[in-house]
Amino acid sequence: MKVIILAAGYATRLYPLTLNQPKPLLPVAGKPMIEHVLDNLAPIGGIDRIYVVTNAKFAGHFQKWSESYRATKSKLDFNVVSDGTTSDADKLGAIGDVHFVLQTQNVEDDVIVVAGDNLFSEKLSDFGKFCREKSAPVLALYDVGDLELVKKYSSISVAADSRITAFEEKPKNPTSTLTGIALYFYSKSTIPLIKQYIAEGNNPDQPGRLVQWLFPRTPVYTWHVPGLWFDIGSKETLEEANEIFAKLPAK
Repeated sequence: MKVIILAAGYATRLYPLTLNQPKPLLPVAGKPMIEHVLDNLAPIGGIDRIYVVTNAKFAGHFQKWSESYRATKSKLDFNVVSDGTTSDADKLGAIGDVHFVLQTQNVEDDVIVVAGDNLFSEKLSDFGKFCREKSAPVLALYDVGDLELVKKYSSISVAADSRITAFEEKPKNPTSTLTGIALYFYSKSTIPLIKQYIAEGNNPDQPGRLVQWLFPRTPVYTWHVPGLWFDIGSKETLEEANEIFAKLPAK
């Protein structure tokens, strides 16, 4: 199994913090965000390579970090993949970056895709078990508890067997506080469909749009994220995550 960590954004809303430092390397509770992500993925097991897809501006930052992380904390193999972009104006988009990694790194395996700024308070071992059981695409769900917040994300309807039956990206009138987040599993058999999505000229940004396109074509299942989840998009959420994660018990 492979992991693709999405880290190619420029995080302009966090300037000046991210002017010369990529958001996933900003510290939360004493360590870079990306390390929180990796620590929660590690118990899944069977992961043999991590691809960190970033931009030309920050590729060196991630390369330096990955060498230090591998030497001191993990023996996982890392590939830092630059998508060649230099600003928001020429970025490939999240789905475009996933496709870029699949193509340039010749990935033909099951893949977990996760945003490098998504923080979880709990380990994700059960996510791995669920994905292996289904051997089909899986979207992680989280209850944000606020209909206004859901408008920033996606509105989803789910059948009794956890399959997606309806999906709307950035809904104007959501009826549920349950939303999809940037944690996905794509089985090996799904990779040709991802390539088809891009080849057809569909929107390469907003990763939920791929799920929206996929579920009428192939079953896409859902898994509920336990504990707390943070999407670090502003200084306020960064400060809140710092405060909360500093109080969590060590694992």
